[in-house]
Amino acid sequence: MTLYDFLYYIILPILSISVILIIIRFLKGPSIVDRVIALDLIITTGIGIIAVYSIITNQPTFLDIAMILALIAFLGTVAFSYYLEKRNK
Repeated sequence: MTLYDFLYYIILPILSISVILIIIRFLKGPSIVDRVIALDLIITTGIGIIAVYSIITNQPTFLDIAMILALIAFLGTVAFSYYLEKRNK
């Protein structure tokens, strides 16, 4: 089994199943905090999928896209936490 087979047949299905489970948590989340964390985790899992796709197709430019997406996700999470902190006061 090569690295490409491992990524294609093991890692991508695991990431796909995790996205489905995270979407269920996002929809059923009892509070807004759970939904924000689930949204951040969906973006993080998407970054993993982009990274695996970049390795499989041998196109490193997708890693730049993944890094930009990670930065946007981080800033979004910080903004949500700031909003939630100000809302509770």
